[in-house]
Amino acid sequence: MAKARTQFICQNCGTVHNRWAGKCDGCGEWNTIVEEDPMGGIGAGPGKTPKKGRAVALTALSGEIEEAPRIHTGMGELDRALGGGFVRGSAVLIGGDPGIGKSTLLMQAAAALSRNRHRIIYVSGEEAVAQVRLRAQRLGAAQTDVLLAAETNVEDILATLAEGKRPDLVIIDSIQTLWSDTAESAPGTVTQVRTGVQAMIRFAKQTGAAIVLVGHVTKEGQIAGPRVVEHMVDAVLYFEGDRGHHYRILRTVKNRFGPTDEIGVFEMSDIGLREVANPSELFLGERNAKAPGAAVFAGMEGTRPVLVEVQALVAATSLGTPRRAVVGWDSARLSMILAVLEAHCGVRLGQHDVYLNVAGGYRISEPAADLAVASALVSSLAGLALPADCVYFGEVSLSGAIRPVAHTAQRLKEAEKLGFSAALLPAASADLPKVSAGRWSEVEALPDLVARIAGSKGALRQVEDED
Repeated sequence: MAKARTQFICQNCGTVHNRWAGKCDGCGEWNTIVEEDPMGGIGAGPGKTPKKGRAVALTALSGEIEEAPRIHTGMGELDRALGGGFVRGSAVLIGGDPGIGKSTLLMQAAAALSRNRHRIIYVSGEEAVAQVRLRAQRLGAAQTDVLLAAETNVEDILATLAEGKRPDLVIIDSIQTLWSDTAESAPGTVTQVRTGVQAMIRFAKQTGAAIVLVGHVTKEGQIAGPRVVEHMVDAVLYFEGDRGHHYRILRTVKNRFGPTDEIGVFEMSDIGLREVANPSELFLGERNAKAPGAAVFAGMEGTRPVLVEVQALVAATSLGTPRRAVVGWDSARLSMILAVLEAHCGVRLGQHDVYLNVAGGYRISEPAADLAVASALVSSLAGLALPADCVYFGEVSLSGAIRPVAHTAQRLKEAEKLGFSAALLPAASADLPKVSAGRWSEVEALPDLVARIAGSKGALRQVEDED
């Protein structure tokens, strides 16, 4: 009889090792590898004889399409991030830094659903019932019919949910506190988290109740626990924000029932989260239009256009290696833009410190911000302020060409709505609006942009000589 192999699993990242080691090769943490029994299956040693399977019905691709039944929360920004509301029988994972406002958001959503006569159960594993009630009073949700429980045992939670009428929404705060009698590991380990999430998802699929799981994040900003948890659930949302700023962003990174890369914008106040219907006004509220090194980027978040200010500071350095500091953008992409400016435009930044910041603590991920970043860098180096009524968007290639980006019409429409009458965009953009009152200027290559901002290459060299 074959001997069962022993597996050693990291309790921090879930990496499987053949033998014990002090340091995990996957995440680099020390003393996190624990011996666990292998799961049944081929190559896992003796187990139960598999039973004979049954044939399932096969259907054609053609046929009527049924929309997924949804529960609308009444909070427009939350419904937008979810793709239209909570889908019955689905599991949603929400992650975020401690204290960012995950529990506040879910309490407000639970209260809104309860007012619409939905049965909501809030299970807290980190806070007592009294603490949850204090939060509900602060948010004005104490008079709703949300049912509370403070429990961490998976079997007890499932037994509680099975009693009485089926709940419409169940909130588990958080998955790191769940533990099951079927697993021998401590709460928060990979085995316990995986077992608890599997049990909750099974309950959601069998009963049709929507499950919301709250997860903590690691230092890298990813949801703590095994990566397999994100593959098990139907939707993954990140609640982001800087504690130094009053806004919060609910970002969708996975959604089986709706679009990804959608965002919902909220503003944190002393009475809870307030929805921000127009985030562009929030990010441009404290803009100084006369300062050099500032360019307004017309970006896209899913189906929503967002205007945000990109700020750059180029200063002469006394260090052997100049500094490159980036907040809100990819540092590797900044290095690429600097290299293209030096190779194709003659802009020498090797003796300058470069600081780049996205105003309001916003984070940009799309390459369409290349043109706005390059404009801000050249503006700061030349000491010339960019036009206050102009927006910038376009992707910069390594050859110095400006490549078109998608959703041009939506970006320009949002800019017009906020009072911007000009735009600098790539040439040959496919979906330019046919009738518009704006002044759209097209650029084909990055040297044309530098000449447009600085007036001429000679003017730019003069600024560099003065530095």
